[in-house]
Amino acid sequence: MAGPKVEAVYELNPGQVDWIKQMAEKYDLDDQNKALRIIIDYVLTEADESSVFEDIRCLYC
Repeated sequence: MAGPKVEAVYELNPGQVDWIKQMAEKYDLDDQNKALRIIIDYVLTEADESSVFEDIRCLYC
Protein backbone atom coordinates (compact mmCIF):
# COMPACT_ATOMS: atom_id res chain seq x y z
CA MET A 1 0.00 0.00 0.00
CA ALA A 2 1.32 3.36 -0.92
CA GLY A 3 1.11 6.22 1.50
CA PRO A 4 2.54 7.30 4.80
CA LYS A 5 4.30 4.79 7.00
CA VAL A 6 4.35 4.56 10.79
CA GLU A 7 7.44 3.28 12.53
CA ALA A 8 6.75 0.37 14.89
CA VAL A 9 8.84 -2.13 16.82
CA TYR A 10 7.99 -5.85 16.86
CA GLU A 11 9.78 -8.81 18.37
CA LEU A 12 10.73 -11.58 15.94
CA ASN A 13 12.80 -14.72 16.22
CA PRO A 14 16.20 -14.72 14.48
CA GLY A 15 14.98 -17.23 11.90
CA GLN A 16 12.05 -15.01 11.00
CA VAL A 17 14.32 -12.00 10.56
CA ASP A 18 16.70 -14.05 8.39
CA TRP A 19 13.82 -15.22 6.19
CA ILE A 20 12.49 -11.68 5.73
CA LYS A 21 16.02 -10.53 4.78
CA GLN A 22 16.31 -13.40 2.28
CA MET A 23 12.95 -12.55 0.69
CA ALA A 24 13.90 -8.87 0.40
CA GLU A 25 17.12 -9.84 -1.37
CA LYS A 26 15.57 -12.58 -3.53
CA TYR A 27 12.84 -10.28 -4.83
CA ASP A 28 15.07 -7.18 -5.03
CA LEU A 29 12.92 -5.18 -2.63
CA ASP A 30 13.95 -1.82 -1.23
CA ASP A 31 14.45 -3.24 2.25
CA GLN A 32 13.17 -5.71 4.84
CA ASN A 33 10.41 -3.30 5.85
CA LYS A 34 8.95 -3.59 2.35
CA ALA A 35 9.09 -7.39 2.56
CA LEU A 36 7.17 -7.35 5.83
CA ARG A 37 4.57 -4.91 4.44
CA ILE A 38 4.03 -7.24 1.46
CA ILE A 39 3.51 -10.20 3.80
CA ILE A 40 1.00 -8.26 5.91
CA ASP A 41 -0.84 -6.95 2.84
CA TYR A 42 -1.13 -10.51 1.55
CA VAL A 43 -2.59 -11.71 4.84
CA LEU A 44 -5.01 -8.77 4.93
CA THR A 45 -6.31 -9.37 1.40
CA GLU A 46 -5.82 -13.04 0.54
CA ALA A 47 -5.51 -15.23 3.62
CA ASP A 48 -8.27 -16.78 5.67
CA GLU A 49 -8.03 -15.07 9.05
CA SER A 50 -8.90 -18.18 11.03
CA SER A 51 -6.24 -20.24 9.27
CA VAL A 52 -3.67 -17.59 10.16
CA PHE A 53 -4.56 -17.26 13.84
CA GLU A 54 -6.26 -20.51 14.79
CA ASP A 55 -4.06 -23.15 13.12
CA ILE A 56 -1.27 -24.20 15.47
CA ARG A 57 2.23 -23.73 14.07
CA CYS A 58 4.90 -24.00 16.67
CA LEU A 59 8.20 -23.50 14.87
CA TYR A 60 10.06 -22.18 17.91
CA CYS A 61 8.72 -24.23 20.85
